[in-house]
Amino acid sequence: MALTSLFTAVSGMNANGTALSVIGDNVANMNTTGFKTSRAAFADILAQQVGEGQIGRGVRMNSVSPTFTQGTFENTANVLDLAVDGEGMFIMEDSSGTYYSRAGQFSIDKDGFVVNPSSQRLQGYLFNQSGTATSGLGDINLSSLNSAPTATTDITIAANLDSRESIPVAAFDVNDPNNTSNFSSSITIYDSLGNSHVVDIYFRKSVELPTGNTWQWYTVVGSTDTFSGNTEVQANGTITFNNNGYLDSESPVTFPGGGFNFTGGAAANQTIAFDFGTSITTDGGAGQDGTVQYGSQSATMFQNQDGYSSGALKNIVIDQDGTMTGIFTNGQTRGVAQVALAKFLAPHALTKMGRNLFAESTNSGQPLISIPGTSGTGTVLSNTLEQSNVDLAEEFVKLILHQRGFQANSRMISTSDELMMELVNLKR
Repeated sequence: MALTSLFTAVSGMNANGTALSVIGDNVANMNTTGFKTSRAAFADILAQQVGEGQIGRGVRMNSVSPTFTQGTFENTANVLDLAVDGEGMFIMEDSSGTYYSRAGQFSIDKDGFVVNPSSQRLQGYLFNQSGTATSGLGDINLSSLNSAPTATTDITIAANLDSRESIPVAAFDVNDPNNTSNFSSSITIYDSLGNSHVVDIYFRKSVELPTGNTWQWYTVVGSTDTFSGNTEVQANGTITFNNNGYLDSESPVTFPGGGFNFTGGAAANQTIAFDFGTSITTDGGAGQDGTVQYGSQSATMFQNQDGYSSGALKNIVIDQDGTMTGIFTNGQTRGVAQVALAKFLAPHALTKMGRNLFAESTNSGQPLISIPGTSGTGTVLSNTLEQSNVDLAEEFVKLILHQRGFQANSRMISTSDELMMELVNLKR
């Protein structure tokens, strides 16, 4: 019986020694980003039958499994530092396979891929130029992103045209616009290639009646910007005001050359709509929210156009649904990619691969892959890292318990040795 107690005590020392190794690993990783503490579980060894009773034959390490409780969050200055507030895991991939991680320390490598410190690539969905997903799950690459140019299609102008102005004697002359018009304004517009062109809009009072006045407007493009190389009127029309100075009607836009024709190889006959406000007769509006004609100095109050040049990626922001929004040098913003997350029904059964990585196992089940905020994966927090979930106080308490267990089993070996020594001395 004393011999059996020796092996029982040895099993206790082995089990408690292994538990001390688990605790040591937890404590060593207390500052590891996204680390999940492991827990040792013991089980007794099948007992032996002694008469009508049973005597246990020791203890064994039944399992060592990670605990996937949420760690605390740390704010950082890097927009690509990500944390998952929920049960999801980042999906990483390299030539050896697919892995999963809670550690979100990401950066951009020399090829433009979003990678972790081990150069494994973050998986997600890439967006097209319109900001919608166009492909399945894949590497997120930010190297070749740009914002394509958009040609101007609409110009909005709100101005006051001085009702006290006199009608110029001569008709509008593109070569002498200042003496044949009453007021002008300039605006920058863009062609199909994203080239900018400054155009001048001249207003000329043409009719003065007790019921209201009519003004002509002319959009002039300078010789350095026209395809023909001549200064040209490329759009014109008329606007009419009632005797209260409200915008009453607008004529259709006329394009003498078929549209705007710019130098530089841009698309020909570019048409642009001109919006002077919601006129009373033409638009059914009040005629006071855009261009008006009051007895005060002519001035431009507001003007805008919808075109823009091409732009390169300048910065990104990441929303809680994992959408990466690109901010481009031309002032435009659009979605460029979306981070994907994986969720497991039994995450504690994942296989630890080191480097903050886990791999799918038979017992973990297959991952449920979705975008953040759906299927219980949780949301993504940018400029944030999840810290280790190691509770140092709890680990120290366990350390004491397993240390005492180890010491007690070693004492059991000493006691069993003394009993065996007594048995040996019986023959003397």
